[in-house]
Amino acid sequence: MANRLSDETSPYLLQHADNPVDWWPWSAEAFAEARRRDVPVLLSVGYSSCHWCHVMAHESFESEATAAFLNEHFVSVKVDREERPDVDAVYMEAVQAATGQGGWPMTVFLNAEAEPFYFGTYFPPAPRHGMPSFRQVLEGVNSAWTERREEVGEVAGRIVGELAGRSLAHGGQGVPGEEELAQALLALTREYDAKHGGFGGAPKFPASMVVEFLLRHHARTGAEGALQMASDTCEAMARGGIYDQLGGGFARYSVDREWVVPHFEKMLYDNALLCRTYARLWRATGSDLARRVALETADFLVRELRTAEGGFASALDADSEEVPREARPQKGGGGRREGGAGKHVEGAYYAWTPGQLADVLGEADGEFAAQYYGVSEEGTFEEGASVLQLPQGEGVVDAARVESVRQRLLAARETRPRPERDDKVVAAWNGLAIAALAECGAYFERPDLVERATEAADLLVRVHMDETARLARTSKDGRVGANAGVLEDYGDVAEGFLALAGVTGEGVWLQFAGFLLDTVLDQFTGEDGALYDTAHDAEPLIRRPQDPTDNATPSGWTSAAGALLAYAAHTGSEAHRTAAEGALGVVKALGPRAPRFIGWGLAVAEALLDGPREVAVVGPRGDAATAELHRTALLATAPGAVVAVGEPGDDVEFPLLADRPLVGGQAAAYVCRGFVCSAPTSEVDVLAGQLAGRTV
Repeated sequence: MANRLSDETSPYLLQHADNPVDWWPWSAEAFAEARRRDVPVLLSVGYSSCHWCHVMAHESFESEATAAFLNEHFVSVKVDREERPDVDAVYMEAVQAATGQGGWPMTVFLNAEAEPFYFGTYFPPAPRHGMPSFRQVLEGVNSAWTERREEVGEVAGRIVGELAGRSLAHGGQGVPGEEELAQALLALTREYDAKHGGFGGAPKFPASMVVEFLLRHHARTGAEGALQMASDTCEAMARGGIYDQLGGGFARYSVDREWVVPHFEKMLYDNALLCRTYARLWRATGSDLARRVALETADFLVRELRTAEGGFASALDADSEEVPREARPQKGGGGRREGGAGKHVEGAYYAWTPGQLADVLGEADGEFAAQYYGVSEEGTFEEGASVLQLPQGEGVVDAARVESVRQRLLAARETRPRPERDDKVVAAWNGLAIAALAECGAYFERPDLVERATEAADLLVRVHMDETARLARTSKDGRVGANAGVLEDYGDVAEGFLALAGVTGEGVWLQFAGFLLDTVLDQFTGEDGALYDTAHDAEPLIRRPQDPTDNATPSGWTSAAGALLAYAAHTGSEAHRTAAEGALGVVKALGPRAPRFIGWGLAVAEALLDGPREVAVVGPRGDAATAELHRTALLATAPGAVVAVGEPGDDVEFPLLADRPLVGGQAAAYVCRGFVCSAPTSEVDVLAGQLAGRTV
């Protein structure tokens, strides 16, 4: 019999709708029930593409015996962290403070006031590697609740007090300048992996926000070291197993520092960010590899993640049904779970043995593919299988043969059981995808990609945005979810709309961005430029979440700062410019000390130092000269430059076009920085020169 999750829109919650556990969604009713029964709350937080979430679900939440104990002694609440990032952030902060680490699945025990008193992540069904079993944890918590209630209350009160007492030192005094950005660059060089690219050790995550800072810093200052780190990191990732060499798109992270074996789930946010990163690397360098990866990733987004309604789904699972192959000893790195029609194995869809290559391609091409993609008899992954790579130094190859091999392997892979897809549409991540596809379409003259970006933007306006410019966090199958948007939704969607306005010349997207950013000013702004992750009128939690640091995506704080700055450049709005500068105080404080974790804020600071530059292209629509000037403006690397294009008199849609006439009857471009403007020009080369001038 289905539980209370059967009416939810989250695919992750729906995966648990048939569990014997009597799950509740996060709600006031769940805590009222705990109060009525005088029992603690089990809060279990995960997400659809989380491998160990699936493992714990199969081992414990599908167990009749475990479910019976839970149902008798607890009120069990299941949360999709992607739907409720605010709930996730608050309790993850508590878990990390209490245990020194965190992750998913997150397992937290609360009282009926939602105050936490015991924490963990994954618990096995039997004691293992020093970990208690989940049943032992449940029995221990129940014992403490019934026999030592006063102690439980003291622990909960102390934790809530400690969380409430944490203050965020956000700088406040002034914006980051040359000194802070130079210090941030120096700190990044110390953490840079010169041998393998990227930053830090294993596990190694894509550093798209940091790479954007490096590209902007190079554009503004000419620092070759910044460009080299960006280029080498992107090449290493593109050649590694973290990149899908057959179908395009990136996995979540690499379990090793060499980018060989990924954690296989493919997330919308990673691929949207990296698609834009590689497109901008091509813009800066002309790299063929960057162009190929940007377009392959864009095509992956459209082919694999686009929904019937025109939005983009959240993720593809890491696991899929096992592909039969000769059993070999495990080499580690992955995992497996039972369920569905057969055994589900992490990476099964993507890994290959030499024998499987030969079966598809024949002996000669099989050997060629094994050498080209780094597939060995020993294997790089599990049981003699390898994740496809492009090893360095393969020399000159027959491009036509490579493409034939890739297409045949891709077709063969399509016959394998596919990883499941989380069809939930998240506003913030769709904003990132809109920006990436709009820019890719413009750079590489792919109008179809711009159309896909526009369709996703239209979905967000129709389904996610209400008449007061408030955003819903999610939708599924065109049905809007119940959860309110958080700051990253407003910042990232506004960023996507601003990019779309610059590419299409449709000023309505600038207007929609303005509506969202006005909500940021009204609902998310605190004192001294600080921003909060939830609105002033949001559901109260034990602490109001507020985090300026990047995680897998730009923080809501810095994504909003970037969109506020760009909107101010478009419109001349002093309120939005002042809010952007106030928000960047935190980058002044954190950038020199922890640049890896505030990369997007550093990128926005680069735009602020460069102006950002404002480009108005005026000319008849459909005119070749107008199009060339527009394209030249979009291809400029000036950090955070904003571009408006339209006919004379279109200043209602684009304020930058006000008082910008044609020059000698011809299309013209006007470039301004701050309160200083260059002479208008109708020459593409002159415009490129005006936008290439460095500011230091």
